[in-house]
Amino acid sequence: MLKSPSIFVRPAAAVLLLSLTAAFTWGGSSATAGTAQRLATRPVDLGVAGGFAILAKAGVSTVPTSAITGRIGVSPAPASYITGFSLTMHSSNRYSTSAQVTGKVFAADYAPPVPVNLTEAVQDMEAAFTDAAGRAPDVTELGAGDIGGMTLAPGVYKWGTGLLIPTDVTLSGGPQGVWIFQIAQDLTVSSATNVVLAGGALPEHVFWQVTGSVNIGTTAQFRGNVLCATSIELRTGAMIRGRLLAQTAVNLDGNRVIMP
Repeated sequence: MLKSPSIFVRPAAAVLLLSLTAAFTWGGSSATAGTAQRLATRPVDLGVAGGFAILAKAGVSTVPTSAITGRIGVSPAPASYITGFSLTMHSSNRYSTSAQVTGKVFAADYAPPVPVNLTEAVQDMEAAFTDAAGRAPDVTELGAGDIGGMTLAPGVYKWGTGLLIPTDVTLSGGPQGVWIFQIAQDLTVSSATNVVLAGGALPEHVFWQVTGSVNIGTTAQFRGNVLCATSIELRTGAMIRGRLLAQTAVNLDGNRVIMP
């Protein structure tokens, strides 16, 4: 049997080789982590999952009004687990639309080939999580799990605990720089806290691999792709320029999500 053609677009895999300097600064000082020159860090390949601003297995909910730029997908949960968006089904029964979404909304119980394509997207999301988790770290246990106020160069950062961002953190590097954050427990971003990109850094090259849950505080401004093994929650007025890819649910409350 021929496989139904995908209605989603698989982003081209990026192959980037770059030389990275492991420097981070805080409190007006700087330090070098490991050797001055490290092996290149390549972006995590999101596969079909990269075509979504929000992708979840168990559901997506919002307290209106949110503003999502990019696709939303839910699988294996059906469309009834997408709540708060006032969905309107297209005549093809392959996707829905919402006044809160600049893009299409897909669910596992929509007409073929959507279920098969969503299954592929979820598999790619899980593979990306495993890829990010398996990268060799350049820096471990930085700040004992608190990176507030720091400026971080490209590289792979690992914590065996949760990670707290209580004040602004800056990711500084060129447009080819890649950041991968491996977090064994929860990621907590305090209210009104910003993840700032500097030096030409791109949100699509930032990956937050979180084994626990993700909680982004009220009016916080976050950047990067969130690969979460459990749930992602954005508090009132928080904004993310990146993707929310959850292996359970995504819960929104008047948020902006802008896919790079």
